[in-house]
Amino acid sequence: MSRVALVTGASSGIGAATARLLAARGMRVGVNYLTSAEAAEDVVAGIKAAGGEAMAVRADVRETAAVESMVERVGSVWGGVDVLVHNALTPYTIKPFQDMTWDELGGKLDDELRAAFVVTKAVLPAMTEQRWGRLVYLGTGLSRRPRAGMIALGTAKAALTQFARYLAQELGPQGITVNVVEPGPVTDTKISQVLDDEQKRRQVAATPIGRLARPDDVARAVAFFAAEDNTFMTGTTAAVNGGMAMD
Repeated sequence: MSRVALVTGASSGIGAATARLLAARGMRVGVNYLTSAEAAEDVVAGIKAAGGEAMAVRADVRETAAVESMVERVGSVWGGVDVLVHNALTPYTIKPFQDMTWDELGGKLDDELRAAFVVTKAVLPAMTEQRWGRLVYLGTGLSRRPRAGMIALGTAKAALTQFARYLAQELGPQGITVNVVEPGPVTDTKISQVLDDEQKRRQVAATPIGRLARPDDVARAVAFFAAEDNTFMTGTTAAVNGGMAMD
């Protein structure tokens, strides 16, 4: 029986690319969305046209009841979720700290960790029962290397990365791996739209590979962590930035 993956925020960008790739590699994929029903159905249709299995499932990942209902729906058709790719991006404010309110910074922190908490809690029972699971969280290079105006997103994603490390420590004995993929700038995503052409040119010039990441580049890193045979990497963070930043 093929594994079941749930990808949050999968109607476009990195989430859609990840859903398509996991399906192409034999997984049955739940394509989560919040408002973009038509886009999510397009992703599902493309997967099915290529011979894969997928379904669109709506839920606000910050709402416990909605997420539990989504996971139950996937489970009623395919069984429990084996692989969670938590990619959904909650809203955030772009501005300097000195102009920011606590509601803007604290609200993003709360949304980020609440969503990760809620979706993880919902999928863990099936994973712990079978003593196998893959949890992959989408972070950002901004959590390590600040950029002007991005304190809310960068701080929240840094907290998400530490959350994942604690889960890796706790869940490893149960056969569940937990890893984070941290993209640098990625084209064709909502975040990329905040950059002007000059900023993009500077970022390309600073990247040894000579271009910015595409959603498919990030999806391949996610798929690596989600794979059946990736049994010994957990608590790690993979930077997908073309060498723009090297630790």
